[in-house]
Amino acid sequence: MRTIDLNCDMGESYGAWKMGADAGVMPFISSANIACGFHGGDPATIRKTVRLAVDNGVAIGAHPSLPDLMGFGRRVMRISPQDMYDLVVYQAGAVEAFARAAGAKLHHVKCHGALYNMAVNDEALSEAMVRAVKDLGPGVILYVLSGSKSLEIGRKTGVRMFGEVFADRGYSDDGTLAPRDKPGGMIEDPAVSVRQALAMIEEGYVTSLAGRRVAVAADTLCLHGDQPGAVTFAQALRKAFNEKGIKVAAP
Repeated sequence: MRTIDLNCDMGESYGAWKMGADAGVMPFISSANIACGFHGGDPATIRKTVRLAVDNGVAIGAHPSLPDLMGFGRRVMRISPQDMYDLVVYQAGAVEAFARAAGAKLHHVKCHGALYNMAVNDEALSEAMVRAVKDLGPGVILYVLSGSKSLEIGRKTGVRMFGEVFADRGYSDDGTLAPRDKPGGMIEDPAVSVRQALAMIEEGYVTSLAGRRVAVAADTLCLHGDQPGAVTFAQALRKAFNEKGIKVAAP
C-alpha cells in the first residue's frame, strides 16, 4: 500500500484574530505545522494546537516564519544565513517545549511563506536552515519543496528530509509555487485539488499553470488550513486516497 503524509499549516490564529479551521481539519491529516508566533500564533494558540494534535494522533511540527505579523510572513525580507538559523531554532524551540509539556515530541520543521520560498534556491539560506534542524536534535525531519536546492543540500548532511508537494497551489514551469495572486495560484475547487494530488503521488508529476508537466517526488502533501473550505478539501482528499488504497500516515 502506498503511503503519503498529509500535512497542514495550523495554529495561525493570534489573540482575538482567528485563522483556519484547525479543529475541523485535524482529524483528516497526519502532521501539523504549528505557527510559532512570528506570522501567526501565540503561546496559548501553540498550546491548544499541540493539544489538539496529540488528541488526534497527529505528528507535531514547527512552522517558523520571518518576523512579519502584519504581512502574515509572506513578505520577503533580506536576512543573513545566521538570521535563518536563529529564526528556526528560536521558533521551533517554542513548539518543542509545548510538545514536551504535552507528553509528545517535535516531529518536523517546515518554514512558512516567504522564509520557505527564499530558501528554495538559495544555497546559503538552505544550509543554515538544515543546520538549525540538525541542531534541534536527532530524528527531527525537515519539510522542504520537492526538487529544491534545500532538499539537495539537506540530503548531503544526513538530516532526514521530506520533499513537499501542494494539493491546493498552482505551480510554475520551474516547479516552484506560482504567486498566490496569480490566476490559478490558489486552487479553489476540491476536485481539481484531488486530481493534482493523485497525479503527484501516483504518477510523479504536476501540471504547471502553463500546461507543462513538472516532475515531483511526493513525500508529504500540504493542505493549507487558511484555505476557504479547508475541511471540504481534507475530506475530499481522504475519500480519494481511501478509494485508491493510499494510506495517510506520518513517517
